Amino acid sequence: MNGIPSLADQLASRLRSAAAGTLPPEAAEQDLQIQRSEHADYQANGAFALASRLKRPPRQIAAAIADACEPDGLVASVEVSGPGYLNLRVADDAIMAQIERRSHDEALGVPATAPLRTVVDYSQPNIAKEMHVGHLRSTIIGDALVRVFSFLGSPVVRQNHLGDWGTQFGMLIQYLDEGPGVSWRHEAQESSAGAVSRLTALYQQARAAFDADPEFAERARRRVVQLQSGDPGTLATWHEIVDESKRYFNEVYDRLDVLLTDDDAVGESFYNPGLQDVANELERMGIAVESQGALCVFFDDVKGPDGEPVPLIVRKADGGFGYAATDLAAIRHRVDVLRAQRILYVVDARQALHFRMVFETARRAGWLPEGVEAAHVPFGSVLGADGKPLKTREGDAFRLIELLDEAVAYALATVLEKDPEVAGADVDTVARQVGIGAVKYASLVTSRTRDSVFDLDRMISLTGNTGVYLQYAHARVRSILRRAAEAGPAGSPVGGTLEPAERRLALHLDEFARAVVEVSGTLEPHRLCTYLFTLAQLFTEFYESCPVLKAATDQERARRVALCQLTADTLRRGLNLLGIAAPDRL
Repeated sequence: MNGIPSLADQLASRLRSAAAGTLPPEAAEQDLQIQRSEHADYQANGAFALASRLKRPPRQIAAAIADACEPDGLVASVEVSGPGYLNLRVADDAIMAQIERRSHDEALGVPATAPLRTVVDYSQPNIAKEMHVGHLRSTIIGDALVRVFSFLGSPVVRQNHLGDWGTQFGMLIQYLDEGPGVSWRHEAQESSAGAVSRLTALYQQARAAFDADPEFAERARRRVVQLQSGDPGTLATWHEIVDESKRYFNEVYDRLDVLLTDDDAVGESFYNPGLQDVANELERMGIAVESQGALCVFFDDVKGPDGEPVPLIVRKADGGFGYAATDLAAIRHRVDVLRAQRILYVVDARQALHFRMVFETARRAGWLPEGVEAAHVPFGSVLGADGKPLKTREGDAFRLIELLDEAVAYALATVLEKDPEVAGADVDTVARQVGIGAVKYASLVTSRTRDSVFDLDRMISLTGNTGVYLQYAHARVRSILRRAAEAGPAGSPVGGTLEPAERRLALHLDEFARAVVEVSGTLEPHRLCTYLFTLAQLFTEFYESCPVLKAATDQERARRVALCQLTADTLRRGLNLLGIAAPDRL
């Protein structure tokens, strides 16, 4: 993807040439800070920075650049405003030629960025436990980032770090082996969700038995040792539990339409053979030291409320390994084997200190070399409509499947209310696309570090900044294009005078690449949501004031059809990058 330079970039190049021809050489190196403006198509503010370098008034510098930048095929006019702003108006034909170029480009003119081999760690469910609302944002945000990086040309390695190892599995397997009288495996024609729901309940019973019965607790601990030493019977049951859980995870991922597959799943058990080596190496290098029987890494600037240092515990006093050792082993694997240049962890904000300590430890050990970036991508909680953490009446986290079912059912009612004629398989497909899209968009539309609100009334509203609003906007444009096609082919969109609403829509369409690249740079998918919502609003304004099918001339119709086409394609591409379906009919 070579990309198509935006109009703003073309104007910047034009102004630099003008500055180089009339000002000292250093003027050609100055960023002229071109941005959209209410006073013109664009405004350049670079004269103020140049003023301090050239020791001349900014308005004088702006006037010199304006005089040297004569109108041409790109620039319609350049005017000096205020103390030194340059107000720029783009030629109408240049705008529509840009729309035509973007429409004919498979990537809509978005350029590939410098490829960066990126490992994205996201979703991270636990084996033998149902996915709940806490997994929602990690899965959705991570999936959107993966799609954006891939679209921009970076090789991406998806990693789903499964919690599949530890004391809890010895406890569960022992409880199953002692025969609670419940069949947990999924039956024929049954969803794996049923089996994992039973496993979750059995785990809770095993936990209660472990806490209440010292003899059972001792047997469970022995079972952990058997699991870790490779006892065939214990391993066979463990593999069954893992496989059943992964089938269930895949059902959830299929419902959510995310890209994760079995090939992306890497459990904690994968890193288990290397944990002792991690501990030995850190101790040998003097990075980790023993403290109260545990092997710890200390940091000068990490202290608890009592002022005492808070360590990263690599190996516990009982000899067991926790998350820190596993995460350090994962970093070594991702750098040495996966050849990562960037590693992103899409994990909730509460883990910020943990990742800060893990990354610093890996840097000290040389496992995270210079040139390899590691970043925690934090996000807020999911709240209910009342502004409190979303929980069931019993105080438990909502099961993710229940939330998705509720959203799809709500969407079905909304779709049928809007169009009672929809029937059969179509309505089920549309309801699923609308309901799942609403859930995903609600997780992405706010800055990821802020809390997200799960409020179906708002999420599946046909007005406001919702996924449904964007889906209906896309379907509406596609409907217009179908009717335009029935009226016969349109000519060239270049030519004639743009109406203000046409102009605003066209200039915003030209900024799609900037929005996508911003998501990649900031790791903030909500920036693309904001762009798409503004696009849908501008299209509505355009359609209400600029007839398409009943345009006054063939040339005017061709221009407006071209704007409709690029709007539809941009909405579809943008929604796809967010992992949201863009149905042609709603």
